Amino acid sequence: MKALKIFIAPIVLIAASAAALLYNTEAGQDFLIDRAAQTMVNAKPFNKEGLNVIVCGSASPLGYNPERAQACIAVVTPEHFFVFDTGSRSPSRIVAARLPINRLTGVFLTHFHSDHIADLPTINMDSWVRGRSGELNVYGPEGIQSVVGGFNTAYELDKSYRTAHHGEDLLPAAAAPMNAVTLQPGIAYQDENITVTAFIVDHAPIDPAMGYRVDYKGRSVVISGDTVSTPSLFVAAKNADLLLHDALSPQALKNLISAIQSQRMAKIVSDVEDYHAHSTNLEAQTKAAGIKQLAFYHFVPVPNNPLILKIFERGLSGNTIFTEDLMTFQMLPDSDEIIVSQP
Repeated sequence: MKALKIFIAPIVLIAASAAALLYNTEAGQDFLIDRAAQTMVNAKPFNKEGLNVIVCGSASPLGYNPERAQACIAVVTPEHFFVFDTGSRSPSRIVAARLPINRLTGVFLTHFHSDHIADLPTINMDSWVRGRSGELNVYGPEGIQSVVGGFNTAYELDKSYRTAHHGEDLLPAAAAPMNAVTLQPGIAYQDENITVTAFIVDHAPIDPAMGYRVDYKGRSVVISGDTVSTPSLFVAAKNADLLLHDALSPQALKNLISAIQSQRMAKIVSDVEDYHAHSTNLEAQTKAAGIKQLAFYHFVPVPNNPLILKIFERGLSGNTIFTEDLMTFQMLPDSDEIIVSQP
């Protein structure tokens, strides 16, 4: 053993010296950054068969966690790329997942709380700069015209600067704006392979608020948005493969409220319980609707540590999936399997 240590010590010393030389000299720094840039630029983009669901934001506003963006779900097939809600920091998750932002088909908004729309202009800008060829369609309930129109106005000068700087060939001005599409319950988007269906959920006093179902080649996912546990959602989600539902833990929320010193903030936080689904109310309804897999996202409060997660698990069977950012669900045609990939 002593001889082995004598043999290894010089090797470790040489390796440490080489690393220090690379890090502390101009030539070494250029070499390292060149290698890192090549690795980043040449990394393969997301390219999987079937219906793929990627969690690009699993947090709510209650409990900041740098490892969780706010509400955002991506749905990717070989022919489509949709984003459902665009909460704060979600563009960074889209980049981390190497999703094909240049071919973004459209954005669907469930409602217009800030934690579901905050980074809409960033996603629009990113997809335009990456090569989107036309206006970005943004779908949502009544009120979508106001939201999209406001963002278009706010970013009008920014987009004009970029076109003037880089030229029409690279950044055509006509492709820069977003186009608002107001939805009613029913089919929101359809082609020969995919159908996106919108349905009303209960997030009162927000009215209307919507959830969405995506069907692709016999596989399906339902995205709740923000809602209490409501029968209409489970009618729309009947026999779906996957349900992503927002989830509130009453006990974890109670613990949070008891720790808040400000009466004003305690009242605001306690009001949240009125319009989110309690975690323990969802499993029985999921089973009754024939849904194969229930998964939680948009956690209220955000499970920032294992103890809060344990509290969330109270009263549950253990079959429900607690999502994390960048978790991926792959559903292949002609299969019943849901392939879950951890971040």
